[in-house]
Amino acid sequence: MLTRKQLELLLFINERLKEEGVPPSFEEMKEALNLQSKSGVHRLIVALEERGFLRRMPNRARALEVLKLPDAHSPSLTPKKAPGFTPNVIQGNLGRVKPVSATNDGAPKAAVVPLMGRIAAGVPVSAIQDHTANIAVPPEMLSGGEHFALEVKGDSMIEAGIFDGDTVIIRKGDTAHNGDIIVALVDDEEATLKRLRRKGDSVALEAANPSYETRIFGPDRVRVQGRLIGLLRKY
Repeated sequence: MLTRKQLELLLFINERLKEEGVPPSFEEMKEALNLQSKSGVHRLIVALEERGFLRRMPNRARALEVLKLPDAHSPSLTPKKAPGFTPNVIQGNLGRVKPVSATNDGAPKAAVVPLMGRIAAGVPVSAIQDHTANIAVPPEMLSGGEHFALEVKGDSMIEAGIFDGDTVIIRKGDTAHNGDIIVALVDDEEATLKRLRRKGDSVALEAANPSYETRIFGPDRVRVQGRLIGLLRKY
């Protein structure tokens, strides 16, 4: 699965290669995708490499090769967004938690929420994909509203008890309080799991690991996608 920005970049590179025989420069890619910096282009290229769509040629400047394109009818080209929820990274039909039914002995069954891929607990990456599976969670873990699950990648939240490989349960929403651990969408292209701190007109995304610096953004660069309400771990 590709995010919208990854797909836009892949198609832009492919068209330039067909038209001119050489890939665009990082500056051209940054302007074409309306990104804040060239580092955003680099992260998108790395993500496309990891997914097998793009290859960088060694020892050659600006040498990129498109290995494949998504199928024209793939859901990644025409993502369906849940009504009233329009993030650029987290996509797919979240829906409401499936109703909890009872077992024969009257005990409640587990609730089911959609697993939406991975979230970075480290430097933000374009890592969240579409709805990949469903997972069962204890119904008492969930409050009202809509929920989704994400697999954690990275160690920046270990002092908050969140480790690499954990599954976090997120209540979907676009508001949060200072100190809440949130899914933050940065520059409409990257998602990360961090603690929210508002400082005047700035928004700080704070790690829970001294090895990571707090990142500070303008208020128009960060959007709240949801708030952490639970965690699942396998041993």
